[in-house]
Amino acid sequence: MTSVANQLISVQPEDLKFQFELEKQSYCDLKVTNRTEHHVAFKVKTTSPKKYFVRPNTGVVLPWDSCIIRVTLQAQREYPPDKQSKDKFLLQSTTVAPHTDVNELSTDTFSKEGERTIEECKLKVIYMFPQSASGTVQDGYEQNFDNQTLQSLKEERDAAVRQTQQLQLDLEVLKRRRNRKVDPGFSFRFALIVGLIGIMAGFLLNLLSSPSAE
Repeated sequence: MTSVANQLISVQPEDLKFQFELEKQSYCDLKVTNRTEHHVAFKVKTTSPKKYFVRPNTGVVLPWDSCIIRVTLQAQREYPPDKQSKDKFLLQSTTVAPHTDVNELSTDTFSKEGERTIEECKLKVIYMFPQSASGTVQDGYEQNFDNQTLQSLKEERDAAVRQTQQLQLDLEVLKRRRNRKVDPGFSFRFALIVGLIGIMAGFLLNLLSSPSAE
């Protein structure tokens, strides 16, 4: 599959990667580089010719030059099984006479039956899906994370309610003590308790008004 073993050309990238979305086209560009001092002709073949549009599918690359091949995945109406592609591409290359034009290539240029040496580079197809079309594992993880966050907020809210109730009870006890006898430290403690109740009440209101805690 790699282009390292090829003596005539190099191909980048080594895999054809397409952003797969239903009813939308996607394309991948291949850069074909002539690694020799000869003119090199190439031809692109695929196992699914009706699914892909390749331009140019045949060409001639000058010595030490390169060209871009655009492979377009036609809009699809359904996802492939297991969201995996079994499609493959084959890029053939061979040396040709200097100044050979692509229109001058004979029908047997890439035939293995002749004396001409044909090199082949195999490329596989990889589909990449948007996040909304990814598997349910990630969705399940995110949903579980949201549930844990919501549960944590509810526990914090309940704890705030209990603390507020406890402060109210303490305040009631202090009021009853005041009625029994004069306590020099009562004013300070009373102000402190009232302040704490105000803080906890504000925190509780924030939790109750938060959309995540509903």
